Amino acid sequence: MNVYVKVCGLSRPADVEAAVAAGADAVGFVLTPSPRQVPPATARALAALVPAGVATVAVFRGEPLDEVRRAAAEAGVGTVQLHGGEPPEAFAALRGDGLRLIRATSPGARSPLTTGAYGEDLLIVDSPRPGSGERWDPAALGSRPSGQWMLAGGLAPDNVAEAVASLRPWGVDVSSGVERARGVKDPALIERFVTAAKAVTNGLPPAS
Repeated sequence: MNVYVKVCGLSRPADVEAAVAAGADAVGFVLTPSPRQVPPATARALAALVPAGVATVAVFRGEPLDEVRRAAAEAGVGTVQLHGGEPPEAFAALRGDGLRLIRATSPGARSPLTTGAYGEDLLIVDSPRPGSGERWDPAALGSRPSGQWMLAGGLAPDNVAEAVASLRPWGVDVSSGVERARGVKDPALIERFVTAAKAVTNGLPPAS
């Protein structure tokens, strides 16, 4: 099966267009404090450039649930990613709003590495410092995560194929690895990353 690719932290039309043209399956907009943060209105304008079939994701980390709901609605996205250790109840509430859900965690966070454990659709296993570009030791995983999970943390065009072949994630998620400066994406690197990731199969059966 071809690897699912999410390109996150996009803030300019050229970045969105590069990700879509390269074949990304999802694009992410950071609505939480970060060098990549954009206002919900900017995320809405960027999401409007995304064709049907490519997921639009708003990323939050620790915001109150009411704020997540308000900002996600203003941004007009179809998927919300919670990256702050939010409890299962937060996922249940957002599910009631009709949103698709991504839960992000890291090895050692004492959060289950089973996709759907909190009611989410997809799981991201990331560095303990998300967005830092730091790689983490795969040995920290113990056993391989189950279900539709994405590998993140320290991925770049030159190492994504090796990482997929080694860990066989369902998908990959990249942000800093396609930047020419912190918070500034490089469309050429985005294209290279998506192409490299899509060129390798993860050996998994197609998603149902």
